[in-house]
Amino acid sequence: MLYWAAVFFVIALLAAVFGFGGLAAGAAGIAKILFFVFLILFIVSLIMGRRTAV
Repeated sequence: MLYWAAVFFVIALLAAVFGFGGLAAGAAGIAKILFFVFLILFIVSLIMGRRTAV
């Protein structure tokens, strides 16, 4: 998922360089959403991975 966030971030950067403002904003929004979903899933996996059966 972090890979796709990076892909959309690169697309947003390229679109901004070439002057496609709407496309850049959309791609940046998607990248931001994917990054935060990745971050939440990463934190949850860290918390759940440290639990041990008692």
